[in-house]
Amino acid sequence: MSLINELPFGTLQFYATASYACSYLPGHSARSQVAAPGHMVNSDTYSRLVEQGFRRSGTFTYRPHCDQCQACLPLRVNCQAFSPNRSQQRSQKKHRNLKAHVLPLVWANEHFELYSRYLASRHPGGGMDEDGRAQYSQFLLNSRVNSRLVEFRDTDETLLMVSIIDILENGLSSVYTFFEPTYTSGLGTYGILWQIEQCRTLNLPWLYLGYWVEQSPKMTYKQNFRPAQIRQNNKWLDLHV
Repeated sequence: MSLINELPFGTLQFYATASYACSYLPGHSARSQVAAPGHMVNSDTYSRLVEQGFRRSGTFTYRPHCDQCQACLPLRVNCQAFSPNRSQQRSQKKHRNLKAHVLPLVWANEHFELYSRYLASRHPGGGMDEDGRAQYSQFLLNSRVNSRLVEFRDTDETLLMVSIIDILENGLSSVYTFFEPTYTSGLGTYGILWQIEQCRTLNLPWLYLGYWVEQSPKMTYKQNFRPAQIRQNNKWLDLHV
């Protein structure tokens, strides 16, 4: 594996995409800044990029680069100082019997079927529910960094949730989680709590939860994991909401 001093950070180039419809704020347009060439983004480099507000989708490493909007803010949870609130404690208790299996990024029909049901329930008619096998593989199973797939199964071995996680030098990055839409609520919360506990076990300080948009209701859940920091004006700052 190439070390960061063998692959200077300055070797990477960054380009801005064309505008596209924002998926968080209706009526807004968005742009991204992409790190290239993609094959040079190894695990060490990616850890540094995440520290600067990037994340990945498949093998594309990007961060928001909008012309007139800075609403998307990277958010990370201080895992060593984290204390669950009452709602999160109830989720821990409710799902404590789930069994987690940590795997490499592998294809399984069972995973894809769960993913399809999740999208059909959470994003009906939005295009995402039409994602096929190729898109699933490209989005979730392609990675050039240190990634894991985690299954969560009930006591009868029923698959209830899958999480894709990247392992960084200073934490974990939660890439994507999908779960059984017909199951009672709280699975997503439990998935984040499990990742926080993994950070503690591995003595890693941060869990990166991607981007937080204060004006977007579907992003509200991220601010419930405290203490947390957001990256704003090129600095990590404590989140106060």
